[in-house]
Amino acid sequence: MNNRWAFIGELPAKVKGLVKDNGRNVVRSVIDAIYPAQVLDRDPHDPVNYAAPNEAMLLGGLSADTWGQIRFLSDEGCDMCARPLAGGIYLGAGGRCEGCTSKPFPFTRTRAACLYGEASKSLILPFKHADRTDIGPMFTQWIGRAAAELIRDCDVIVPVPLHWTRLWSRRYNQAAEIARPLARQYDKDYLADGLRRIKATKRQSSRTERAKNVKGAFMVTPAGVRRLRGRHVVLVDDVFTTGATVRACAEALMAAGVRQVDVAVIARAAPDVDAAL
Repeated sequence: MNNRWAFIGELPAKVKGLVKDNGRNVVRSVIDAIYPAQVLDRDPHDPVNYAAPNEAMLLGGLSADTWGQIRFLSDEGCDMCARPLAGGIYLGAGGRCEGCTSKPFPFTRTRAACLYGEASKSLILPFKHADRTDIGPMFTQWIGRAAAELIRDCDVIVPVPLHWTRLWSRRYNQAAEIARPLARQYDKDYLADGLRRIKATKRQSSRTERAKNVKGAFMVTPAGVRRLRGRHVVLVDDVFTTGATVRACAEALMAAGVRQVDVAVIARAAPDVDAAL
């Protein structure tokens, strides 16, 4: 494999199941109890859970019912934060919403494949917390379409990193499971270890809490500075809620000399929605 896509600073998904550490198994047991593996396209109230994905997922698609419930986004929303147009939401100069016009993010553009709702949430949470990395290729396809222009324009793709304690318990970085194949698909450089999360953060819901939570949480390593300075980066994450996480990442990247940062995510949460991630 070309070393530009090598696993650097993360655990390969292919071998994560081989880890036998007892402490980690206890953590995984708790996570599995909260997010049990299940077929995704079935009644969520059905008490029977399954470990294997259904046929539709194996084929890389969804049932017509689930597909119809997902609101895929066009590029008609805010160019900077991907906020979808809705009643009373209008775009100003540069195709930006009022919030991004008055207080711009340090990144330039954001593209989201879909709106964060019940249907997309039922796919994203198992992918993020329940070892459902088999869903990753589908999300890669979604982001590859939604953010095609951004990815074609960039030099390097960087996943939003996890703190080492969360990576230790989860055994993989869900953002990297999307970013790595995107880099292969578009023949872009992929850097997993240049941006690090140096502060463990709690899950918060409000905009103020999230901003405070991630302040100073990210840094670019010396090696990352050398490889990223003067380059155009696409930052990949799962869900854009308030934008606090990608803002903090972009601030660290820009301070390290990155020329431009764009953002690509699976889903965009509506501004009035508290995303329990």
